[in-house]
Amino acid sequence: MQTNTKDRLFRRFSAVTIIAVYLLIAVGGIVRSTGSGMGCPDWPKCFGSWVPPTDVTQLPNDYKDIYVQQRVEKNVRFANYLTSFGFDELAHEILNDPQILVEEDFNAAKTWTEYVNRLIGAVIGILIFGTAVLSIRYWKEDKLITVLSFVAFVLVGFQGWIGSIVVSTNLLEWMITIHMLLALVIVCLLIYVYHRSKNRNTEYSSARLGKLKWIVMLCLVFTVIQIVLGTQVREAIDTLSNALARSEWIDNLGSSFLIHRSYSLLLLALHVYLLWKLMKEGIRRNELVNPTKWLLAVVVVEIVSGALMAYFGVPAFIQPIHLLLGSVIIGVQFYLWLLLRNKELKLA
Repeated sequence: MQTNTKDRLFRRFSAVTIIAVYLLIAVGGIVRSTGSGMGCPDWPKCFGSWVPPTDVTQLPNDYKDIYVQQRVEKNVRFANYLTSFGFDELAHEILNDPQILVEEDFNAAKTWTEYVNRLIGAVIGILIFGTAVLSIRYWKEDKLITVLSFVAFVLVGFQGWIGSIVVSTNLLEWMITIHMLLALVIVCLLIYVYHRSKNRNTEYSSARLGKLKWIVMLCLVFTVIQIVLGTQVREAIDTLSNALARSEWIDNLGSSFLIHRSYSLLLLALHVYLLWKLMKEGIRRNELVNPTKWLLAVVVVEIVSGALMAYFGVPAFIQPIHLLLGSVIIGVQFYLWLLLRNKELKLA
């Protein structure tokens, strides 16, 4: 009875943690859509304080020079790391990018938006640490649950460091993409840990479900590619936003946007095919068909949100929704793939 109680506690805690990570992704989308990414020019503090200022009069007159110098010093250290690993070209790009030396005027709304994002990130770190601690009970039964739980916690620390580099490089484009992809890796790790704790005694599926597993994996890989394409579109928008009105962004995005838009139709077709194959195999609704229907619905809503941005001048409130839905799709796809590995799925 005690063991069952601990199992339930771990699963509930890890499930809450997964939901909280998605909340953080949504808040990160709000930070980007409102242009608040550099609301705090330093990290982990904000304007040198654990509680950021509310007015520019609380800052020294030369605050821009102070934080530019801090970023330069941090970027020199980061460039040295890159050079030691053979990325000389990237190191040169960072050290010679004039945009890194541009410091924005203080904006209280942007500062506090970014600060709330960081506070939520700190809470997520505590939740993932709690998941790791609770996973210790599985050490004798299934060491992988404990190991991966602690790996997720370590990755959160690494994610925080990547976040500091994003700030020091003044939102360098490819660093933002890495930051996003790492968040998805953490989500998938937590989902795997949750699933494994729930199905420790389940064997793996037979060849009958092999094709379905590969279809889901194909959907997952293609969705990751689509998210990377989406970050490139977003990076192009960030560049255009400095020179053009919001209503002109889409018309000036070029081929990256056209590829991203057309690619979504391929993803939609893949998910329709997946649902058709699941129903054809006769898997009961309460196992996979219904979750796949929900997945397909989310894919459709994701495409609709992208269309709304394309035809209505990229409304700021839709951007974080678009990002969140893409992340949810990845999580559901991964969980479906895990379910398909289970031999005990009931077939009609």
